[in-house]
Amino acid sequence: MPRAFNSLSSRNKSFKPVGTHTIAILARLAAKNAVKDQLRADGVRVSLVPPREITEKARAYLDANPRLYDEALERAKQMGMIAPAVQNS
Repeated sequence: MPRAFNSLSSRNKSFKPVGTHTIAILARLAAKNAVKDQLRADGVRVSLVPPREITEKARAYLDANPRLYDEALERAKQMGMIAPAVQNS
């Protein structure tokens, strides 16, 4: 009888997201957290808000606050997901 094997090799298990995707993910996460914090401050139970609505508000928040991308870049560098750029003298 044939045996099933894990299709992922051991080298693929160490995958880490890098580059612009990492920055976009971290920026969106920060925007969603900011929206959730604002909802809580307004007395709204976040668990009762549809995820779609939170995502829409987070997208608008991110459009209004592009600094979140810069903060996400710095956070990605601190987490070791992106190597700091080397400056030439």
